Amino acid sequence: MKQFMAIFFIFVTIVLVIPSILVVGFSNDEPGPSNGGGSALNGTNGDDSIEVSEVQVEPKVINVFRTETETVEEVPLEEYIAGVVAREMDAAYEMEALKAQALTARTYIINLLLSGGDLGIPGGADVEDTVDYQVYSNEEEMRERWGSDFDWKMARVRQAVYATEAQVITFNGEPITASFFSTSNGYTENSEEYWLNEFAYLRSVESPWDLESPRYAGEASFSVERFEHLLEVSLANGSVGNVLSRTTGGRVAKVEIGGKEFTGREVRSILGLDSSDFTIERIGDVVHIETRGWGHGVGMSQFGAHGMAQEGYTYEEIIKHYYQGVEIQYAGPIITSLMAKDDGTKISTP
Repeated sequence: MKQFMAIFFIFVTIVLVIPSILVVGFSNDEPGPSNGGGSALNGTNGDDSIEVSEVQVEPKVINVFRTETETVEEVPLEEYIAGVVAREMDAAYEMEALKAQALTARTYIINLLLSGGDLGIPGGADVEDTVDYQVYSNEEEMRERWGSDFDWKMARVRQAVYATEAQVITFNGEPITASFFSTSNGYTENSEEYWLNEFAYLRSVESPWDLESPRYAGEASFSVERFEHLLEVSLANGSVGNVLSRTTGGRVAKVEIGGKEFTGREVRSILGLDSSDFTIERIGDVVHIETRGWGHGVGMSQFGAHGMAQEGYTYEEIIKHYYQGVEIQYAGPIITSLMAKDDGTKISTP
């Protein structure tokens, strides 16, 4: 573990703390019309040119297991972050929201690398490209996905990555578990009310912007027979069940269905619902379910971040709203601190 962290620190110090290194491998595409033609990189209008240092240093490589081809793809760190942001958030969202997403993506992978555990990913890869980790696509795949919109969309994604270069979200000096999701029901969730672990920074907060999301309201219907089969219950005539309790964020904590008790998360998972904030109604031989929000509800709401940005909030303000008590710091000193804590010695930064 110590050897891994020492090697990783060297890479992070070189790659993350020297901004000129981070632009290597990125092209200078023009942003699309939703960006307003400006550049957050140099404060100019309509000019996204970036001067790259003549010193070329190979950046930290992330080994990504590509589940479709069952191969391991070696991706420079900041290209990986761009590939995650491109898949995880709508590129037309406000720039400050995209910056917040880039920050969560970088924090996630650095936290994962620092864990040092054997995750059992095929090929010895660092991470997979699925929702079990972070969804990732490379440039070729995004060209196919976006078609003629590729240039302006990827330019916005890269601009967000540049603007947050070298930064991670920390709590008590350590990178956080930077969870995020699409749309809340108006509130985010306490981590321990959806998962098992309690994190002081993953607290339930208001997110009223989500009420305008196209993913806020959803519905699903099942035949009574299908509903009973999936949940392995038997419904009495005309009844379904009762919500026994709700979480701090208003989602279902416990629900009784057919004499059997479930958590809201279990029902969401079994039935494939958008959210664990739901109501259930039986109409004849059909069970109708209405949901509010999309996703687990823990951490940053992506649509909420977009709404905050529309109101003029910065990415720092967005991050500190959805992750309570956190700081935004450069990665190099964080790794130094973690290494010193690990072996009890003081380590100086070159």
